[in-house]
Formats: sequence, structure tokens, C-alpha cells
Amino acid sequence: MRMPPSLAPFGLVLHHDGKWSHEGQPILNRRLREKFDRSVVYLPNLEKYVVEVGRFRGEIEVEEAAFFVRSVDLLKGKLHISDGTTVEFDASSLHWSKFDGALLCRIERSGSQRSVLARFDHSAHSELLLSISESEEMLTLRVGGALIVLVGLRNP
Repeated sequence: MRMPPSLAPFGLVLHHDGKWSHEGQPILNRRLREKFDRSVVYLPNLEKYVVEVGRFRGEIEVEEAAFFVRSVDLLKGKLHISDGTTVEFDASSLHWSKFDGALLCRIERSGSQRSVLARFDHSAHSELLLSISESEEMLTLRVGGALIVLVGLRNP
């Protein structure tokens, strides 16, 4: 059995806003950023995030969330994530970013008993905010046919 390549940090940072940098320099190549987005993996046994590109595997520094919600399907209760996966939406885990008031939620990763953070990108964030209703000082959201009271979500 072939062992995976050794794990070592190499200066790659995923910032809270989804931008990538390497050793302090922004990564400007769109295709490379998209490749990194699709290549993020959570290693639950090490509680670390890595990018896996071909045979290369390197530890990354994550400023806030390693995964980003690209779109929301409220009818099915699904989120489409930056790594190309689709996951169940746990609306009860919604909360505001400490950086800038963007929405985050927790998502499950296969092989992990612990959920990880996912940040809503601009379009998914707008889509979600337009779907939240406010009445009698209570915020609600309809997900998969169920009405969810957003208890922990208040104005940032």
C-alpha cells in the first residue's frame, strides 16, 4: 500500500474572503485559485486542512472557513460547496462571520465526526438573505419544506 505524501505547510493561505495567497503574495491566476478551491480536503484525524493536487499534498492555513457555499437549493435543503460537493443544509448552524458579517454554517465532511465551517460567497449569501423572513422579532427560513426558526441568528 502506497502512503500519501508527507504533510507539511508550504505558505499557502486561504483567507476569510476566499482569496488565496502564497508566502504573502496574492494568487491572481483564476484557474489556479479554482483548482485549489476544488482540492481542499479536511483531515479529521489530524484536524488539518490540505490541498491535494495530483500527487502533491500540502497543509494550508485557513483564516476562517476552508469551504465556501456557492449556491443554495432551499427546496431540497442542499448547499453546493466550493470543492464540488453537495451537502445537507443545517440552517440551525447559521452564524455571522467575525470578520465582516458574512454568513457561515457548519457542514459535514465524509470520514469526519466533526462538522467544519463553510462561508457563503456573495451570490449564495444574497440568495439566502432574500429567503429569510422576519416576523414578531423572529427570523425564519423555509428549508426543504420545513420552517426553521433561526434562533442564533440576529443582526451582526
